[in-house]
Amino acid sequence: MLDTPKIDEAKLEAFATRAIGDLTAGYTGVMVSVGSKLGLYKAMAGAGPLSAQEIATLADCAERYVSEWLNAQAAGGYLAYHALSDTYELMPEQAMVLADEDSPVYIPHAWNVPASMWFDEPKTLEAFRTGKGIAWGERDGRLSCGSAAFYRNGYRASLVPQWLPALDGVVEQLEGGIEVADVGCGYGHSTLLMAEAFPNSRFHGFDTHDATLAEGRQNAAAAGLSNRIDFAHARADEYPDGRYGLICFFDILHDLGDPVAAARHAAKVLAPGGTVLLVEPFAHDHVKDNLSPVAQLYYSASTLVCCAHAISEGGTMVLGAQAGQARLAEVFRKAGFTHFRRAAETPFNLIFEVRR
Repeated sequence: MLDTPKIDEAKLEAFATRAIGDLTAGYTGVMVSVGSKLGLYKAMAGAGPLSAQEIATLADCAERYVSEWLNAQAAGGYLAYHALSDTYELMPEQAMVLADEDSPVYIPHAWNVPASMWFDEPKTLEAFRTGKGIAWGERDGRLSCGSAAFYRNGYRASLVPQWLPALDGVVEQLEGGIEVADVGCGYGHSTLLMAEAFPNSRFHGFDTHDATLAEGRQNAAAAGLSNRIDFAHARADEYPDGRYGLICFFDILHDLGDPVAAARHAAKVLAPGGTVLLVEPFAHDHVKDNLSPVAQLYYSASTLVCCAHAISEGGTMVLGAQAGQARLAEVFRKAGFTHFRRAAETPFNLIFEVRR
């Protein structure tokens, strides 16, 4: 008979506390989503200390609900509570994360992603048991809109002012006028950012999810850019040859069932002197170096979404969202590219310049 392992009570308490903290984060996500959708954060932004009644009045909500919500937010450090005046205040730093929809760190919409994961749990359980894949188009709609919102502001802060200038000669080519392919464009946020910045170039967004392509077309029309952007249904290894001066893969390569085929197709349709811009989730090459909160987020998303979609496409090579530079470079080497350079990085992304 095996001996019963001796329990270290201090380690048990510490880990149980950690687990409760993660559970609390799940509850807090719902509170954040509710506060955003009801306009509670925006009512507090820049207003200084306010009572629960004042906040409820500004947001046109019932005071008893708002009061309890405020206490939950204060307990979690999502706003400040002033005991002497019994008032609540959304500090400027908190407002950037919770109230300013143009801020690069705005987070409320991202909570649609775990909401979709819970909704799709039966599909995930079946996938684990059978090995089958789950395509993006089979998911609850909150996954697409949440992911697009999560990445949009980060791209807005970095793509044009930082990432494109980090690529040798690409800004000059865009200013002169080239054809650009945005592979796996989704809602087209990245496509629109580039089109707004470079009016002499023409942009083509490709995706296999028709609902998000429709959103992309609407976004382009609203921005007055429909004459320089087109969106089309196409796989990453089948979009038409446009002699592209720039081909972009924004957080999409690791979702593909055959990333080598996608890279090989990019090599085929790239114009002479053209560049591939590859943006992927930040990751080191080894698991031992990826034991962090950001990696935990990405490994979890990879388990439930990224790997599942890649498997749904045949799963020739299922990279996962923590592929790391070495594996990504190997994909493009197999596709015939000879130049692979890390051009920039953020805490959330790796940005690579790839050329034939």
